[in-house]
Amino acid sequence: MTRVAFYAPLKPPTHETPSGDREMARNLMAMMAHDGARVSLVSELRLYDKTGDADVQVRLRQQAADEAERLIRDMPDTDLWVTYHNYYKAPDLVGPAVCAARGIPYVQLESTRANKRLTGPWAGFARAAHDACDAAQLIFCFTEQDRFALDRDLKDGQHLVPMPPFLPGTVLPAPSDLGGPMLSVGMMRPGDKLASYRIIAETLSHLSGDWQLDIAGDGPARSEVEDLMRPFGSRVRFLSRLDRAQLSAAYQKAGLFLWPGVNEAFGMVYLEAQAHGLPVVAQDRPGVRDVLAPGSYPGPDEGSAALARRLETLLSDPAARQVAGQAARAHILSHHLMSAAAHRFWSAVSPLLKGRP
Repeated sequence: MTRVAFYAPLKPPTHETPSGDREMARNLMAMMAHDGARVSLVSELRLYDKTGDADVQVRLRQQAADEAERLIRDMPDTDLWVTYHNYYKAPDLVGPAVCAARGIPYVQLESTRANKRLTGPWAGFARAAHDACDAAQLIFCFTEQDRFALDRDLKDGQHLVPMPPFLPGTVLPAPSDLGGPMLSVGMMRPGDKLASYRIIAETLSHLSGDWQLDIAGDGPARSEVEDLMRPFGSRVRFLSRLDRAQLSAAYQKAGLFLWPGVNEAFGMVYLEAQAHGLPVVAQDRPGVRDVLAPGSYPGPDEGSAALARRLETLLSDPAARQVAGQAARAHILSHHLMSAAAHRFWSAVSPLLKGRP
C-alpha cells in the first residue's frame, strides 16, 4: 500500500470555513485513496499571510521550521509527499525540508508562480513559493493560466502534468428538470466574491419579465450582498449556508446557474452545477473557462448587459436550457470525475515510486 503525506498550506481540509480550496483538498485526498493508497493529513499548520505583513511572515516561518522538525523526527514511513496550493500568500515552507531530510518524492498540485510578487510585501513568501516549486519532481496544474508560468520556469528533470479539476464522485448526481429559479452559489466576503455579487446585481437590473434567483452562501459581507439585492425584493431569495446534501438539492431544483467568476482559480461550483445538468451563465475568464462546457460566455469587457442577454435567452427558451444542460452534464462526465483524475495522477506519480521499499 502506497503511503501518502498530504499537506495544504493555504487551508487544511479540516478547516471549519467552507470554501472551494477546502473542498478541493478533500477531493484530492479521496482521489489519491481511490485506488487503495493510505493518505494521511500530516499537518494542519496554515501558512497564510493575507495582507503582506512582515511580522506575520516571520512568525509563520518559525512555525513552519518547528513543524518540519517535528515531521522529520516523528512522521511514520512515507512513500510520497503531496502539497496542494503552494503560492505567494501561502508557500509550502514545510514539505521541501521534510522530503529532503527523509528522502521522499515531493509532488505539488495547483502550484503557481508569480514573478510580479517577487518585489513588494510578499516578496519573501513569493520566493519561498518559487523555491518550493523548484523542489518538486512533479507538478500537476489545474488550468492553462497556471500551466504557462510553470512551464516557462520548469527545471531540468521536472515534469508538469495537466490535472483538470474534478468532483469526488465516479457517477453523476441526479439532474435538474430545469424548471426552477436561477441559482447563485458563493461565499459572501469582501474582494472578488463581493465583486461577483455586484455584477450579478447589475445583471439582474437588465432583466425583464418574470424571474427568480436563489442565492446559497453566507459570510462577513452578507449585509453588503443583501443591500445589492434589495431593489429586487422577493424575486431574490437567500438560502444562507447549505451543507452538501442541501446544496445538491438546490442544484436539482434550479433552472440555471449564474456566477460571473471574478478571479476564480476555476470554481468548484461550476463543476457541481454542470454535474446536475445546469446551464451556466458566467464570464469568459482565465481559470473559469477551463472547467466550462463549450458554449457562449461573454467576456468581462462586455459587461453585465451581455450576461443579461444570455440569461434572457435561456429563461425564455426551455429547449435551449435542456440542450445547454445536457452538454454541461456530458462535459463533466467526460473530463471532471474522480476516476479519470485518479488514473491521471497515479500514471504520472508511479515512476517516482519505483524502487522504494
